[in-house]
Amino acid sequence: MSRWSGTVSRAAAGAVGAALVVAALSTPAEGYPATPGNYPSGSSATVATGRGFDTCTAPSLAALQAWRASPFRTVNIYFGGVNRGCTQPNLTAAWVRGATAAGWRLLPTYFGRQPFCLLGTKPHRYTSGTAGSYGISDAQDAVAQARALGLLPGSALYADVEHFDRTNADCVLAVRRYVSAWTVTVHQAGYLAGVYVHQDSGLPTLSGSYGSASWARPDAVWMARWDGNSALTGWPTAPNTQWANHQRAKQYRGDHTETHGGVTLNIDSDALDAPVATVAQTFRVTSATALNARTGPSTAYPVARSIAPGASVAVVCQGHGQRVGSSGVWDRLTDGAWVADYYVSTPSSTTFSSSLPKCTYPGQVTSTTPLTARGGPGTNYAAAGAALQPGALAYVMCQSVGSLVGTSRVWNRMDDGRWVSDYFVGNQSSHTWSAPVPRCP
Repeated sequence: MSRWSGTVSRAAAGAVGAALVVAALSTPAEGYPATPGNYPSGSSATVATGRGFDTCTAPSLAALQAWRASPFRTVNIYFGGVNRGCTQPNLTAAWVRGATAAGWRLLPTYFGRQPFCLLGTKPHRYTSGTAGSYGISDAQDAVAQARALGLLPGSALYADVEHFDRTNADCVLAVRRYVSAWTVTVHQAGYLAGVYVHQDSGLPTLSGSYGSASWARPDAVWMARWDGNSALTGWPTAPNTQWANHQRAKQYRGDHTETHGGVTLNIDSDALDAPVATVAQTFRVTSATALNARTGPSTAYPVARSIAPGASVAVVCQGHGQRVGSSGVWDRLTDGAWVADYYVSTPSSTTFSSSLPKCTYPGQVTSTTPLTARGGPGTNYAAAGAALQPGALAYVMCQSVGSLVGTSRVWNRMDDGRWVSDYFVGNQSSHTWSAPVPRCP
């Protein structure tokens, strides 16, 4: 895209050899390609759907307010990387909070080192020999930059790798090494791994290694194909069975200007059904007495601390819990504690608030065949909806005991209310509970 000097269009790629990936892990992976996430307690994933836009420099908050008149509800941010081409005078932690409070979802993109066969002039590159180490170091820097901006664990961080010469086998190897190292490293920090890919280079490269035992598979792909078609299925270089559950975005229209609310921006247009950034939102305690924050979403859990009436609380997400007043919703705070939503000034006092994500801790489906989702926590329950494809993200809200599958009686309730056996979900354990996922009420 012309805004990024010397590039053809942004595209991602890659993965890292097994030896390099294992060296990057603090604990052994439970098996490639679905490396487990390592979510801390004050974390959650957030999914954006609908239309979005990306522009080189993050717009001002005033411009974003004007663009509430547009059909877009997600905005990309270039939050780091040695090849980032634009200054970011607006991009601060305060801007992130303000944009989120105004109703915007954020799509974080890291413009790090590029493959040596890049079809462009970006100067900082990697070879097949250096791709693994640069994938790790870029991911570590991305995590640090994300934390500084207030992008919480559970956020998806997208590695931008531009369009490259896919006829060069050594360069394809380099790209796979880079993205695999990126994926493992951000997973260990508690983040989801995304990549931005060109339909003719990065996407077929990652599609070709989707089920490989040698490469860690990223959680989401953002594909560039400027054909004006916003569909998230029917892509020519990756089958619909790959990245099949809220794991896709598409940049369907390139460099152009649009005006909304009297403000003109130069943008690319995107369609999304994919994980994006998770950002805490501030609300007020509405109870007349001190509100107990607990270690789980029920009054049966111990009190972690008490919060004064009228005090501000930083809410990450909302989950199911014990009914309090008119609501069975509980809010998870940035320190991992839970409070009854009935006593917090979120938009709804009876149910989930659409402006807040549901608390989810995604893990990739590790089975080699489609995983049946059921109406309850056991194989005796009827199948419910479409099965989850291998590599699909299971957006887990809570866990419960159910029928034995493999080595585990743990079952996961997903954000859509369906259940899958935890034995086939790549999280921290295949036989017992996985922190910080709460027990289902």
